[in-house]
Amino acid sequence: MPRTSDIVLDTCVISNFAHGGALAVLEGLPYAKIHITDIVSLEITRGIQCGRALLEAVPQAVRAGWLRQTGLKAGREKALFEALSGSCGLGEASSLAVAKARRFILASDDRMARTEAAGLGIRLTGTLGILAGAVRSGVCDPGAADTYLARMIEAGFFSPARSVREVLGDSL
Repeated sequence: MPRTSDIVLDTCVISNFAHGGALAVLEGLPYAKIHITDIVSLEITRGIQCGRALLEAVPQAVRAGWLRQTGLKAGREKALFEALSGSCGLGEASSLAVAKARRFILASDDRMARTEAAGLGIRLTGTLGILAGAVRSGVCDPGAADTYLARMIEAGFFSPARSVREVLGDSL
């Protein structure tokens, strides 16, 4: 399958996949590169320090090289980050700035970040969209996707759907 564009994940999305034991799903998807910002990485580190052991898979993925940690570039990205940090969390603001400046897809479940992304013309997905894409592309089957989603919900993800099948509908 050909690789599509790059994607940048905010803290919520990368945390959901770590808590769901589903980072391998991300790695198998047909994105050119998968990124988190250095600010998202810092938020993950804080989560690990607070005892969220499953998040340790995130820095391991960075060390393995398939998940890329990126910093904000001076100029446009930093200015956009500063402007967005008034309405969004720092992880979301940094991810939005990178997505806009570099024309990446943004993966966020945060309502305000999604609203800002729509206003900025940023292509957008979220945890459920990624899981549905994994099923569509054959990375995992619907049953496995639902198992991952159940684990994410158990860990605190406020999902609007209880099954990936709800998102996929008749496309299964």
